[in-house]
Amino acid sequence: MSDPRAWEMKVFLRVAALGSFSAASADVGMTPSATAKLISRIEARLGVRLIERSTRRLRLTDEGELYRERAEILLGDLDAFDAEIAGGARSPTGVIRINVSVPFGRHCVLPLLPDFARAYPDIRLDLTLTDEVVDLQAAQADIAFRTGRLPDSTLLAIRLGDVRRRIVASPDYLARKGVPRSAADLERHDCLGFNFRRAAAVWPLKTGGRLIDREVHSRIDANNGETVRHLALLGLGLARLAEFHVREDIAAGRLVTVLDDAMVDSEEFHAIHIGRGRTPRRVRAFLDFSTPRLRAMLL
Repeated sequence: MSDPRAWEMKVFLRVAALGSFSAASADVGMTPSATAKLISRIEARLGVRLIERSTRRLRLTDEGELYRERAEILLGDLDAFDAEIAGGARSPTGVIRINVSVPFGRHCVLPLLPDFARAYPDIRLDLTLTDEVVDLQAAQADIAFRTGRLPDSTLLAIRLGDVRRRIVASPDYLARKGVPRSAADLERHDCLGFNFRRAAAVWPLKTGGRLIDREVHSRIDANNGETVRHLALLGLGLARLAEFHVREDIAAGRLVTVLDDAMVDSEEFHAIHIGRGRTPRRVRAFLDFSTPRLRAMLL
């Protein structure tokens, strides 16, 4: 008798991804009632509830999240195994879903992709660029790049380095408004900020031998660093941005750093990925390829 678990995993993954029995049923060619019964059979066999049902949307339990993660790994390896035995692929195959901030994606990750695509022609990439912090599992992402301290998590992390920040402005803006010489001077300057919820309206600066959080009042806010960079290039104010983000602009003279002596602002940067028990080959291939190159960019 054939083992039905691979099919059960595929159906479960569609339910988890789409958030409803009816949508998943249409996707896999089953009735909603048959799909619900299939999930119930899995839960009965395992002795745990995988999905919390409600009238609005289905939600995975902690055990359901673990089952989803392991199922993705097992099915991905099974597909790769079939392709390898059939002679269709000797290298990793499948889809890698990557979630990355707009600046780091634009300036660091995207430039790596032509060489990666040539080295791994059977891997397909699904990229999401956003400066909002998202739940890696809820977003169905395999890899995410994040700054700052990591919360306790079942996910794995690779430290890529430290991201230093600089305060920059266009030469035109500084000619009109003057060059700030101290943290107190920021009060008379136009500052550019962020409008997402986790953004704090303070810039850490060293003044009088001690570190303070200087509150700033932004003239224009935006939802991603790339837009803030363009606003600075247009001469609309001072921006506090990652050094890798504005390095080329500084070298070309399009932006100028200010308050360098007061800046002691840096955060750890990590690649976060799935694979508590075993990292999928396709994910490992991307991490092995990108990690040394990204570390070099953050030096």
